[in-house]
Amino acid sequence: MNKTVNFQNPIFIFGIPFLIIGTMVLIAKSSIFKSNPDSLSIAITFDLLLTAPLVYFLLIRKTKIPKTTVVPFLILGLVVGSFILPTENQQYLILFKTWALPLIEIAVVSFVIYNIRKVAKQYRLNKTASFDFFTTLKSTCLELLPKATVSPIVTEIAVFYYGFVYWKKRPLKENEFSYHKESGSVALFIALICIIIIETVALHFLLLKWSSISAWILTFLSVYSGLQIFGFLKSMLKRPISIENGQLFLRYGIMTESTIQLKDIESIEVSSKDLEQTDHTRKLALLGDLESHNIILHLKKENILTGLYGIKKPYKTLAFYVDNKSQFKNQLEQAILAM
Repeated sequence: MNKTVNFQNPIFIFGIPFLIIGTMVLIAKSSIFKSNPDSLSIAITFDLLLTAPLVYFLLIRKTKIPKTTVVPFLILGLVVGSFILPTENQQYLILFKTWALPLIEIAVVSFVIYNIRKVAKQYRLNKTASFDFFTTLKSTCLELLPKATVSPIVTEIAVFYYGFVYWKKRPLKENEFSYHKESGSVALFIALICIIIIETVALHFLLLKWSSISAWILTFLSVYSGLQIFGFLKSMLKRPISIENGQLFLRYGIMTESTIQLKDIESIEVSSKDLEQTDHTRKLALLGDLESHNIILHLKKENILTGLYGIKKPYKTLAFYVDNKSQFKNQLEQAILAM
């Protein structure tokens, strides 16, 4: 019985382009390449930058895989070519890096901005939902980048955006709740930034006596850490907790978040009592027991808490802080009853 080959199978979709790239690596390491480096370098460059991405595109064009995932294959071919080809035979790779790569980067950034603006416009038309830059950025980057790289890249972009771009005051809607005004978390993060500044200055001058390079590396890392904490702090002011469309969106800046279906909530407890430490008990706050809570949610089934850089932890009981706990509890109970 004849069987047709399914080229939409992931084995073919990813296997064939990787086979092309692997073949180019073997050719570059073979004795044939050593005897004909100039002509084979052109062929290898062409296959890495054009053939492999084009074959991948043709394989995914009738699938649900976003067409923009061709870009990572293109970058992979560029990186592989830079490693396997001798420096003197990389003239076409250099031309690509100089002229084509910047255009691709501009196109990718433009695509991300376009999609974010499009989603923001749609949210403005739909008054029942709230636009969230961080969520939109993640969904947009999922169309462009390998899944494993999305969380780290999105986190870095979001730190810069909330820390240094988004300064406009964000008024709360009726279904939104702040959690930073009375919890003491802001003061805690400001204290961390101050400690980093003081220790950085002291350690910088101390290390200068031993190694100026080490001193400046440590200073750079400390400054970078301070800027990240500042971005985290600012994001808390811009990403409130919200109740909408049958869901509870719990956010702690860009540091931790979780989405709960209202029908999965078993009970709502207004309490600041210490939590019993179990594998299914979590706190929304990044610093755990160092930060206070006044609401404890108990769920009917396990849910997921997503932390920094996409780290996921399961829970059935979650504690967090809300500035107006009474209003939050009342509104959440009303939303559950209205379902």
